[in-house]
Amino acid sequence: MTTRRDILQRIAVPLVPLYGEREARSIALLAASELSGLPETAFLTDPQAEIVVDGLDAIIEQLTAGRPVQYVIGTAEFLGQQFVVREGVLIPRPETEELVTWILREERQATSILDVGTGSGCIAATLAMELPHTDVSAADISEDALAVAAENCRRLGVRVDLRRADALNDLTEVFTGPFDIIVSNPPYVPQSDRATMHPNVRDHEPAEALFVPDDDPLRFYRVIAQAGRKLLRAGGRLYFEIYYQHADAMRTLCAEEGYTDIRVREDLFGRPRMLGCRMQ
Repeated sequence: MTTRRDILQRIAVPLVPLYGEREARSIALLAASELSGLPETAFLTDPQAEIVVDGLDAIIEQLTAGRPVQYVIGTAEFLGQQFVVREGVLIPRPETEELVTWILREERQATSILDVGTGSGCIAATLAMELPHTDVSAADISEDALAVAAENCRRLGVRVDLRRADALNDLTEVFTGPFDIIVSNPPYVPQSDRATMHPNVRDHEPAEALFVPDDDPLRFYRVIAQAGRKLLRAGGRLYFEIYYQHADAMRTLCAEEGYTDIRVREDLFGRPRMLGCRMQ
């Protein structure tokens, strides 16, 4: 007899060297739930129940090779909703959830929002779902990402104006605005930090959505802030997810680009990871 506990152990044990015991168990729960169609709580509340799971060996092989569990099962949770994710789009992160929660708390009167570098569409689709009377647009340079974002919008039943645009070159040509809010989680990890990243991120998630040159790590923020001067209406706000080591530099950049009311917020771990500012 194979029990739910046995399944968890078979998945988690070989992952401990890669992730540590706690994260390995979390990954095992997620994978086992997806394979079995049972909620994660079922494995915790009734671990001795007998279970038959197909495809377990293939899942374990992918996970032990370092492939992120979200790519293995094809979905990632973001603020309570399941989003399709594939190689070619970033896996949604908790700090991005915090950024969206901040916007929803303060900007419920917004009538138009632009999400730059939408990836899976988790920011744009969530805002469209929570603010049904708001026109939401989103941009990405990757056709693969736009296809995933479109799929997620269809699954969630929301309308988002998705357009291909290069954040560094043609935002103001593709979009005319005016927008009440521009939000972006652009690439921001310096290339020099690449070696210290966990292999499951470094070797599997899209490098073009993660890394920036060491000699110009704020390049995306600068160009998006400059575009915001044309695309935001007076009093409109710009929201960024930022690299925790660049908080002071980001305050300076936004001030130099003419933004006011610059606020930096910390994530749940006490690191400065979000910035909001206002167009004069």
